Amino acid sequence: MSPALRIAVVGLGRIAHDQHLPTLAASTQFELVAAASPGATLPGIPVFQHVDELLESGIPVDAVALCQPPQLRFAAAASAIRAGKHVLLEKPPGATVTEVEMLAALAARGATTLFAAWHSRHAPAVVHARTWLAARRVQSVAIRWQEDVRFWHGGQQRIWHPGGLGVFDPGINALSIATLLLPEPIRIVEGTLKVPANRSTPIAAELHMRSAGGVPIHAVFDWRCVGEPVWDIEVKTDAESVLLSQGGARLQIGGRECELESEGEYPRLYRRFAELIAGRHIDADVAPLRLVADCFLRCASQAIEPFHDHAG
Repeated sequence: MSPALRIAVVGLGRIAHDQHLPTLAASTQFELVAAASPGATLPGIPVFQHVDELLESGIPVDAVALCQPPQLRFAAAASAIRAGKHVLLEKPPGATVTEVEMLAALAARGATTLFAAWHSRHAPAVVHARTWLAARRVQSVAIRWQEDVRFWHGGQQRIWHPGGLGVFDPGINALSIATLLLPEPIRIVEGTLKVPANRSTPIAAELHMRSAGGVPIHAVFDWRCVGEPVWDIEVKTDAESVLLSQGGARLQIGGRECELESEGEYPRLYRRFAELIAGRHIDADVAPLRLVADCFLRCASQAIEPFHDHAG
């Protein structure tokens, strides 16, 4: 067995503690050796204030997982790539499409791995649904991605700033699945973005899209849903309908529940990262992020009442 890859996590926020750290603790392919996050600590692990301090520390590191806000990610990723490290980008991979493309070019020149880690694509239902749909003709797609922002993102001010994406921060997960399920490009036809008067990014959005082959795709994203979240994608075909629910954790085909593997998204995601590193490959798909960027170009913006979260 190959020795474990030494990895550092940058940005010790909720997603790092909920997903990355537990996954790495259970992994045989990676060993967590360091971290970087202002004011944070981890038992038994050196934590630096900034990624540059980490890279200059002399601690042997093969790879870094960047989990800080997307507005901060470009500079950190560029520093890591220039230092010869393999880089995993938590979703969204950057604040702009251009940033991710520049990082991919930089990684290619340096022969390092860059992985835009669309974690929802690794949900148990997604691969099964994609395989089943490949033999059918898709007629329409309906997306409902609704949750309570105060519960899932309470106090996270960066989501309301330019580059933070607003409701597309979770909504891009649905788009990452849709762009994988359909084998052809998707474009925004029209839509509405509802933006609170005191914020820069939308709290809700309704989108009308079409694939290159003309398949209509309707999406509703809403951060004002109190109670249980709804993370559903329904695909109607010339045969039966497919429903991916709970963000891709459940799959129904023709109303029948499908048995899926119990392994979660992040163990699969890190296994993919290890494969990419072994082959020195780059996987930096920007299709979901490009769709979000296109929304800001193509959709009407509607000002609504101010929104205040727990942090005011």
